[in-house]
Formats: sequence, C-alpha cells, structure tokens
Amino acid sequence: MSDLPRKAVTRTARLAALPLGFAGRATWGLGKRIGGRSAELVAREVQQRTADQLFKTLGELKGGAMKLGQALSVFESALPEEVAGPYRAALTKLQEAAPPLPAATVHAVLAERIGEDWRECFLEFEDKPSAAASIGQVHRGVWHDGRKVAVKVQYPGAGEALLSDLTQLSRFARLLGPLVPGMDIKPLIKEMRDRVSEELDYELEAQAQRVHAEEFADDPDVVIPGVVHQSDQVLVTEWMDGVPLADVIADGTAEQRDRAGQLLARFLFSGPARTGLLHADPHPGNFRLLPPAETPDGSDGSKAPGGSDGSDGSDEGSADAGPWRLGVLDFGTVDRLPGGLPGTIGESLRMTLEGDAAAVYGLLREEGFVKESIDLEPDEVLDYLLPIIEPAQVEEFSFSRGWLRDQAARIADPRSPAHQLGRQLNLPPSYLLIHRVTLSTIGVLCQLGAAVRLRDELEAWLPGFVAESGESAEPEFAPERQEPESVPEGGA
Repeated sequence: MSDLPRKAVTRTARLAALPLGFAGRATWGLGKRIGGRSAELVAREVQQRTADQLFKTLGELKGGAMKLGQALSVFESALPEEVAGPYRAALTKLQEAAPPLPAATVHAVLAERIGEDWRECFLEFEDKPSAAASIGQVHRGVWHDGRKVAVKVQYPGAGEALLSDLTQLSRFARLLGPLVPGMDIKPLIKEMRDRVSEELDYELEAQAQRVHAEEFADDPDVVIPGVVHQSDQVLVTEWMDGVPLADVIADGTAEQRDRAGQLLARFLFSGPARTGLLHADPHPGNFRLLPPAETPDGSDGSKAPGGSDGSDGSDEGSADAGPWRLGVLDFGTVDRLPGGLPGTIGESLRMTLEGDAAAVYGLLREEGFVKESIDLEPDEVLDYLLPIIEPAQVEEFSFSRGWLRDQAARIADPRSPAHQLGRQLNLPPSYLLIHRVTLSTIGVLCQLGAAVRLRDELEAWLPGFVAESGESAEPEFAPERQEPESVPEGGA
C-alpha cells in the first residue's frame, strides 16, 4: 500500500462489508449455539471477531473511517460491559496506532512540501512512524537547531478519502447506532464532513496551536507543544513525551486518573475563555499525562519549553517538583468561539441547579433548543436535565462507566419519558460541536473513572454559571466563528 486506498469503489466496498460482516458473524454464532456451545461464550467470540474486523478495516482505510472509529471510541463507556469489553481494546488501538505508510511515500511528501533538500532541516529523522491518525502520521525527529520534534505528514489523498468515507458511512449510520446508545450517529458524521476542509489545512492547525502554546506557555497544569515549521501537508511541532491517556485509562493509579480528569475538565472549560478556541477532538490519543519537569537547580520546571524533560512519564515526580500536568496535542479541529463558551450554557446550568424550571425552559426556547412549534412542560424539561448535570451538583463527582451507561439507557429507552422528551428537543447549529466535545470529554472522564471537582472549573471558567460574576475581558485572539448550515434534531 503506497498511500491511502483512494478509489471510491474500493473504499466503498470495504466499508460496505462491515455491516455485512456483522450480520455474517451473527449467523455464524447462531449456528454455533445450535451446535451446543453456550450462548455467552459464542456471543463473546462473535463480538471479538467483530471488533477485530472493525479495527482492521477502519485502521487500514484511515481517512473518515478511522476518524469515526476514534470518535466512537470515547463513548464505549456507555455500552453494557458485556458488549463493551471485546470492543474496548480494538477501539483504543484506533486512538494511538494504525498501519503505517511506507517510508518512500513519506519521503516523497517531505520532498514535495519542504523541498528536495528536506533532510538538511533535520539532524535526525525516524522513518518508522511513532503514531498514526485519521489524516496523517507522526514521525520523531531532531530539528536542525537540536530540538526534538514531531513531524506530522498528511496522507496523500486524505481529503478525497475523508469525503468518500463519511458519505458512505452516513448510509449505514443506523447500523452503527447500537454502538452508542442514546446518540444519533448521522449528525455526528455530517458534522465531521463539515469540518474536513479545516482539518486538512495545516496552516489553520498551526495557527490554532500557536495561539494555545502562547496562552498556556506559563501554565503550571497544561502544556502545549510549540510549532516549529508548517507547510502544506507537513506540520513540525516540539516533541512531547509523557504517558498516553489511553495508558492511564488502562493501568493508571487513582491519583493519575483523578489528576488527568481534573485537568481535562479544566482544559475543556478554560481553553475557550483564554484563547477563543475550543479543542474539538478530545479522544485519549490527543492527551498525555506529563510528570513535573525539574530544572537543574531542582526547582519546579513546569514552564520549560516543549513540556517535557525527556522522560517517558513512568515515574511520579517528587512533591517539591509539583503535580502531574496535562499535555495536549492535535489542534486540527477547533471551534471558533470569540467570546468563549456561550453564556447560555452557564446560565441554563445554574438555573437548572436552582430548580427554576420556568427560567430554564424560557432560555432554551429563546436559544432554539425548543422549537416554536413545540410546547413542553417546564418541570419535565428540568427532570430530563437534572440527571445529566449531576456532576455539577456536588463538590466532587466520581465519573464511571456505570453512571454513563445509566444515562445512555435512560435516554435511549423508547419507553422512557426522557427518550420521548429528548426527541422533541433541538440542537441549534452553533452548539453542535460544543455538544459533541462535551459528550466526548464526559466519555473520557468515565473511562478514567476520575473523581473531579467539576463545579470548581465551571465557576472559574464558564460564563453565566456564577450569577454574581462580572463581565470578563474578551480574548485577544477572536477569529470569526463558522457555524454548520443545517439544524439537526434530537440533541440533548
């Protein structure tokens, strides 16, 4: 495979085979049960085979197929454990790895985009990729000035592949629905398609990363690698070591889980307030847990450029060095929020916690969450929202897969009042990406099983959540916000 399988008919055939494969394995399982093997053993084997095919197909195709897999992976916490188990390992792989492109293809891209003398830019360049994502793969290197760098190379044909995949995937979105109970997959796929052009533009990504790196340069808790070089289809940034969040989810200590969860929530709510941008791709592959960096004199080195002392993040820092920090990668997908997160979110959360059903209902109707043609009971709307915002009701909330499964089941059950009311609510276009990022972040927090003081972050960063808060200064960086064209229904 010299680059992405680009022919639409080839990619379409592979994607179309996924639901057919699911059905075939179900038939195979039925035959095995008739043959006498226990239903539970056969079901687990069928699920494992399905997970293996899912990863193989989405990973090899990369593009939109792999991107959807990454997006779905953060929601596996919502699945019943007997179903989620076999899928978890396969979906986690999508966050960190995929079959790589050959070195010759990578060299050709570098020669075309940086120049035939591209090797003179590097003291070292590793042909074997260290990570692969939906539209590009990352190589380690050493820049000509001695800095350790990450070199992201866009897959040839990535744009065409993304559009082709997402068009095809939308055709059998209903078949993917059971993977994430309570969530409509089709609007998710459409929203991804709307963002394709932005994510393919490494100049926009570099701009967003520079803004974040500058704003968080002296932050003791969050580290953003600086941009070293950017050209079409190639982005070079400072290298960042650390413990991948997927590893923390799998094997992290309670202290690491709680710290990662707290900082993830802090970054979600503080980022828009400080930069006017919302990092909109919060799957575990885009985060690292970094140990405290120490300066030569032994003091806290959390302000060191690049966010890493070169360790692999395996050892806990000393108390004098400070706490673990959160490293953030990949700014290819952002939502532009010049004034930070909309004040309506904070106001509606606050009024919901206060039990003011009429005020909440009025605000939701005013913002378009309830269409003019629909009349709902304010108290029923309040009852629908309260369980969802339970983490904000207490001083510290322990996120868990069980809690998320209960929420998903409540909203997904067609017999429940919550399901009926949810179908009548509407998600305005300007809130679509915010909604997805919030749900994804909650999914990761539940994977971590983290105890998080969410209310502290809401009070500090979310406009409107604290009634007495005054007007805050607008961020210096305030690009124009782009909104989706259509208004999908069924949002919560």
